[in-house]
Amino acid sequence: MTVEPHSDPEAPPGSDAEAHKTEQPHDAHHHAAHTWQEARQAAFDAATPIPPGPVALRIALGRRLDRDIVALQDMPHYASSAMDGWAVNGSGPWIPVEPGTRLAPHQASPIATGGLIPPGAKAVLRTENAVLSTDDEGLPILMTGGTARPGEPRAGEHIRKAGEEALEGDTLVKAGVELNPAHLALAALAGYDEVQVQGKPVVRLVLTGSEVVEQGTPAPGQVRDTFGPQLPDVVAMLGGITGGQQRIGDSYDEWLAALEDVLPEVPGAPDLPADVVITTGGTGRSGTDHLRRAVAELGGRLIIDGVAMRPGHPAVLAELPDGRFVLGLPGNPLAAMMALSTVGAPLLAALGHRPMPPVEEVPCGTMVEPDPGRTRLMPFRLLYGMASPAQHTGPGMMRGLAAADGVLVVPPHGVQLGELVPAFALPWGPPIPRRGDGEAKAKPRSTARTGQPKAKPAPSGPVDWSALLG
Repeated sequence: MTVEPHSDPEAPPGSDAEAHKTEQPHDAHHHAAHTWQEARQAAFDAATPIPPGPVALRIALGRRLDRDIVALQDMPHYASSAMDGWAVNGSGPWIPVEPGTRLAPHQASPIATGGLIPPGAKAVLRTENAVLSTDDEGLPILMTGGTARPGEPRAGEHIRKAGEEALEGDTLVKAGVELNPAHLALAALAGYDEVQVQGKPVVRLVLTGSEVVEQGTPAPGQVRDTFGPQLPDVVAMLGGITGGQQRIGDSYDEWLAALEDVLPEVPGAPDLPADVVITTGGTGRSGTDHLRRAVAELGGRLIIDGVAMRPGHPAVLAELPDGRFVLGLPGNPLAAMMALSTVGAPLLAALGHRPMPPVEEVPCGTMVEPDPGRTRLMPFRLLYGMASPAQHTGPGMMRGLAAADGVLVVPPHGVQLGELVPAFALPWGPPIPRRGDGEAKAKPRSTARTGQPKAKPAPSGPVDWSALLG
């Protein structure tokens, strides 16, 4: 099977169509200022890691700890009962007294699990081993009974001593750890309301297109919203914090207002200014594409204005005077995801103190014709260790990406069958296997036994598995 460069006649109308128009070869060469590799590096180099800061425990899950969590006091900070029962002083029988009373020898007071051990108490007698009775004068008296062993309770039994988990100043969680729920519970137990974590970019989404519908089956001339259901989660997978999303129409005034430094009233969004604004559509060159004009009016500068790749070449990255980045994605869903992977992933990684997303190599299961001057990003399926381009990967399609194991980065000169090709993993998928991983030497099979037919010789060279994709 040979994959040849072609345009996609199935791109949907509306705002997605504008991006489809810009996917044509002549337009790509005219506007693309960066190669695929240059665009990734430019996006990564443009960002400075966000400084660490305190965040509340309720939103700290998954954040990387920047400062050790230490015990602010002994843990537990007081001696407490490990059982429901009676705090006692000395051997029984005991005279019951009011809870919290200082206990003299042979006195006892009721106590619940976790309750403060009263002064003078030496042990705790469990409820099921205690019998409340009366003495010869009819006064209440507490004795051991039930399943109690002789001499129970021993000194210190069923008492949680102060400091038995940690002493004041002990390190509970070391800096650099990615916080899990147990870490957060431990921090709360130690008395923390917030913890110091590494910076993480807050990302606000601006979705455009007057022809986009958010529910039901779209009518002719309409397209279903594909960004609302996927972009917030993909942003989170790439290391960002979703700061809400808003939908605007196609007018310039709406674009300008959406990019101004104003926090939109978005339900459930964190009350934090955005570090990155991601827009969809509006990156073409038609009269309804307003991203570049709005950035210019706000005093911003373009860092990336198109990438020599397909799909997704109309991607735009800009920086505004207040330090916010604006990442403009094409309107077609697959083109947008490829632009987000190329430009957005390195940008969010740099802002979030992480390295450049890795690129590995995989053997290609087919031949791909050259497409001079342009890198092609092809979702692929791994079959028997070889990567074959998936079907249904037009700029406006999502079917091929949904079934893909990763994305091939096909250079402009094309690829030969079996040739190693750069590839990157999808945010929601497993990492691309590194060359050499899992390639243990196979134990040779003996053919010395009689009656065994000789195996057919294996075909030489790589095998084209792409026909199995269907």
